[in-house]
Amino acid sequence: MPPPLAPPPTPATLEKPILSLHPPWTTIFKGERVTLKCDGYHPLLLELWPISTLWYLGHLLLPSHKKSIEVQTPGVYRCQTRGAPVSDPIHLSVSNDWLILQVPYAPVFEGEPLVLRCRGWYDKVVYKLHYYHDGQAVRYFHSSANYTVLQARASDSGRYQCSGTMRIPVESAPLFSAKVAVTVQELFRAPVLRVMGPREARGAALGGVVLRCDTRLHPQKRDTPLQFAFYKYSRAVRRFDWGAEYTVPEPEVEELESYWCEAATATRSVRKRSPWVQLPGPGSPLDPASTTAPAPWAAALAPGNRPLSFRKPPVSRSVPSVTSVPNTTSTGLQFPASGAPTAGPPACAPPTPLEQSAGALKPDVDLLLREMQLLKGLLSRVVLELKEPQALPELRGTPETPTSHFAVSPGTPETTPVES
Repeated sequence: MPPPLAPPPTPATLEKPILSLHPPWTTIFKGERVTLKCDGYHPLLLELWPISTLWYLGHLLLPSHKKSIEVQTPGVYRCQTRGAPVSDPIHLSVSNDWLILQVPYAPVFEGEPLVLRCRGWYDKVVYKLHYYHDGQAVRYFHSSANYTVLQARASDSGRYQCSGTMRIPVESAPLFSAKVAVTVQELFRAPVLRVMGPREARGAALGGVVLRCDTRLHPQKRDTPLQFAFYKYSRAVRRFDWGAEYTVPEPEVEELESYWCEAATATRSVRKRSPWVQLPGPGSPLDPASTTAPAPWAAALAPGNRPLSFRKPPVSRSVPSVTSVPNTTSTGLQFPASGAPTAGPPACAPPTPLEQSAGALKPDVDLLLREMQLLKGLLSRVVLELKEPQALPELRGTPETPTSHFAVSPGTPETTPVES
């Protein structure tokens, strides 16, 4: 007995049909006709309800139920097969101009060719043809020709227009088409390199750390294969391969912050790099403080043991700026003119993070204040000499450096010139 036939797909498993346009241009001249085709699941005609395809123009239901129809009316077209969702729309425009710019109906993704067609009235030849992108001329042709971007990028999105002349019957003045908006879709997001947990890592070497280069493809391009490469600083530690994971050897775990990755298509037409590896934060499964038995690479993730990196460290914005003002002592603490310092926290209270940061910056602030006061004294003497050249005759024959005329007190940041 032959096995029973598989039941038809249920509405929950059906995907929306694919609507296509032939020829593939969304703008046509008045009086021309194009063909729309709906590809999807079509039930057998022997069923009780033989209608297989529904067509919509805007919100209007069209009378045809065929898989393809010819249309010449402008508007937004959709189709639907029984039990499936409605297809994506196609916008059809009809023009009565001498010149039109035609763009494909299907979305253009990064790395794919973008083809634009400047067409004269009923295929008349266009001379002195210019193509414009956001108002800037990008290509010139002596006569009718398509403008093609071999590998489109996000920067190729914008508004396009074309201009040219036609012989009707003599050569006309320059004619311009209407502007058409073109959007290049993102094929996949920029990757993110992250550290995988022990449960996520598969086949990791003992004592190593597994990094994963994560990205997401566009839903319409989810079957596009991607390759991944991993780098340490500017050196490739693994060249492009199909695997999205890389195991950092145990001796190099201490320099985990220096890794980044790159994702690309097989033809390298689209390549995107990630930021530096994202280390696990507090409370995460990879945080050394959240586990009783730290991993072998836990010391490398501790803030105090992070390796020296050429990247700029984060700047704390919680410490207020210190300005040189009167009544400022060499310790960098400011007191009011009356003498007594303002009331602070109780003596038994632990130091706050702000106080700890201020204490760490105190030597640098003292040195900065001394240098500022020294520079102030030098500038005052230069100005005085320029105003009264004869006031300081001893400076012209003296081998001493200008700094020898200033007395710097360790306890007082202000410097005063020594009178001769």
